[in-house]
Amino acid sequence: MADACGISYDILRWTEEWYVREETLRAANLAIVDYHQRLPLTATFGGGTLSSSDGQRFPTRGKSTTARTVPHFFAEQGLSTYTHVTDQHTTYGIKVIVTTRREAHYVLDEILGNATDLPITEHATDTHGVTLVNFALFDLLGMQLSPRIRDLGKITLYRPGSRSDIESRFPCAVPLLTRKLNLDLIGEHYDDLLRLTGSLKFGHATASMLVGKLSASSRQNALAAALKEYGALRRTIYAARYLSDPDYRRKIARQLNRGESVHALKRGLLYAHEGMIRARHLEDQAEQMWCLTLATNAVIAWTTEYFGLAVEQMRREGRRVDDVVLAHVSPAHSENINFFGAIEVDIDAELAQLGPTGYRPLRMRDTLF
Repeated sequence: MADACGISYDILRWTEEWYVREETLRAANLAIVDYHQRLPLTATFGGGTLSSSDGQRFPTRGKSTTARTVPHFFAEQGLSTYTHVTDQHTTYGIKVIVTTRREAHYVLDEILGNATDLPITEHATDTHGVTLVNFALFDLLGMQLSPRIRDLGKITLYRPGSRSDIESRFPCAVPLLTRKLNLDLIGEHYDDLLRLTGSLKFGHATASMLVGKLSASSRQNALAAALKEYGALRRTIYAARYLSDPDYRRKIARQLNRGESVHALKRGLLYAHEGMIRARHLEDQAEQMWCLTLATNAVIAWTTEYFGLAVEQMRREGRRVDDVVLAHVSPAHSENINFFGAIEVDIDAELAQLGPTGYRPLRMRDTLF
């Protein structure tokens, strides 16, 4: 890198040692996400209120406290990162976790710690991010959990009253609503549930710790039992909406696909060290993952900005480019990135290519869209 950019190795090493840490990387990432949100084209991707999370696994080399041997995923050892992606394709949170731990425990961590200007109100996950505790906590926090659950027909649906009462009101739904909710238990502990939610919202406890402990609690824990009953209620309402609303199903699938496309871009950007994580300690691994997130968001912001310039140019030329079509365009691709060969940057030559507006000249093609 020193040879490519003209900055000495000593200065780069000093900068890395004193300034590259998780809090500074988070701040830099925050600046890119907020900049990307203000770009004209970004609004066509989504309103910034929907996000999704999913795990991504990376192989490791050397001994590490977070690495595990899982032959299904790794030839030797590896770890997982749990990533939060918005409907505008940017990543606002990432956490290094042990592969063998359940991903559902970490769904709320980065959402509650979200420092961007994006007002997240709805969140999508796959089956690994779903528990009754999460359904309850999302609703108590004023958000909607919208997962895509595998084998949805096998989950238990709950009814709020007796079987005879539901049969008189909804005769077709009676065979599906097989269990009765304990509404008295929810009402008895509702104030405690609100206090628990307040502790999460104001940072007095981490969501991953509470979700893990409450999910594993036995029936003797009345608070955990009440929270799971509330979660069963919210899951039943979600299932009814998911099964009856095709637009809702498509929205969830589209958002999860955006997360997968961002994961593919990250996999391409992590080409150093043969795509392996060589840092041994959790702190160093978190720094490396935030560096990768920063690079990924930078690519997405760059691509979105130049896509916007291309759209403006095409519209000035009288070509029709509908926002409905642009909503399906993804900036999370790597066709414009050179991953191989010697990469040398001639700063003066690059600056000379910039036009009067400060942008590189566009390469317009008829097949751009």
